[in-house]
Amino acid sequence: MADDPTKKGPADRTRVSTSEAHELRYWSEKFGVSHDELKRAVAAVGNSAEKVEAYFRDRSRDARR
Repeated sequence: MADDPTKKGPADRTRVSTSEAHELRYWSEKFGVSHDELKRAVAAVGNSAEKVEAYFRDRSRDARR
């Protein structure tokens, strides 16, 4: 992906990138989490957007129990 901070979303919406500031901001806002929480999720499950979303969904479900 070209480094273009004017783009609002990442070029590949199937992969979560935490290496570019604008993508870190996009994904953090999308999942409603802090940058550090997003980085921990990617470290735990990889950079698949589906897996990261499931991670937060499951974590949210566990917190409500």
